[in-house]
Amino acid sequence: LIMLGRGENRIFAIEQEVVSEFPGLDIVTVINNLREPERLDKVMERLRPDVVYHTAAHKHVHYMERDPEEAVMNNVAGTVNLARAVEKCGTERFVFISTDKAADPRGVMGATKRLMEMFLKRIDPESPCRFMTVRFGNVIGSTGSVVPLFLDQIARGGPVTVSDPEATRFFMTVKEASLLVIQASVSGSGGETYILDMGEALNILEMAKDIIILTGHEPEEEIRIEYTGLREGEKLHEVLVGEDESLEPPAAGEKIMIAESPSPGGGSFMADIDRLIEAARRGEREQVLKLMSGLMPGFGGGPARES
Repeated sequence: LIMLGRGENRIFAIEQEVVSEFPGLDIVTVINNLREPERLDKVMERLRPDVVYHTAAHKHVHYMERDPEEAVMNNVAGTVNLARAVEKCGTERFVFISTDKAADPRGVMGATKRLMEMFLKRIDPESPCRFMTVRFGNVIGSTGSVVPLFLDQIARGGPVTVSDPEATRFFMTVKEASLLVIQASVSGSGGETYILDMGEALNILEMAKDIIILTGHEPEEEIRIEYTGLREGEKLHEVLVGEDESLEPPAAGEKIMIAESPSPGGGSFMADIDRLIEAARRGEREQVLKLMSGLMPGFGGGPARES
């Protein structure tokens, strides 16, 4: 098992957890940055992994609205570099972790993920590696997710912050997310976008009230709920599939669906991706947003971005 990341403390914590559960497992740790293609190529050539699970990304929507160049460098350039590296070293399967925010993206973060879904679908037919995408909802308990945030706010005596009383989100457990990723890596033939059937989206306000009650408090009486308004790039309601996509229903007894989408981009798509990365590298914010809009007609429409 190879653990590659640029944050040594996170890698250390994950390694300690895995070693305690599976002391006999052969673990290799690598501190590396996907944004440095030359070093990445050498690492991948040395390790030659059979399967790559690509989970590295900036994921906080409002932060990426404020720093779209950084979103492109990490979420786009990092993914392109890794995809090209695995093609060179003989990796058989590559699973890309995307998000429901990539369906009809409103914000920069979702747009970067949607672009990479399109990019991997584009290169898959001609590649010796099979590229699959898994589109997540919110993973309960994951770093930066809403449930740990609510618990932390309750522990401090409140208030619990909710963006909008009508806001809804899709949720999945860590186990569901893990099994979805692994199943995609096993059953995918290349080019698919997998989505877990997560049922109905949950109302965030009702979830906040339930968590307050489960911790032994009364909503509003003991723990106040404060409405903050939607942040930059956020939607009131997420969707699992875009307007240009169709959903293939799961087989009997299964919970995994496939989103069918049209062939990505025109003849200049790949060159435009390279231009987008170069504009981000040079810090040309307006050009970054212009190129993203050109690559995905209809992208945008959220609150005004900071200049």
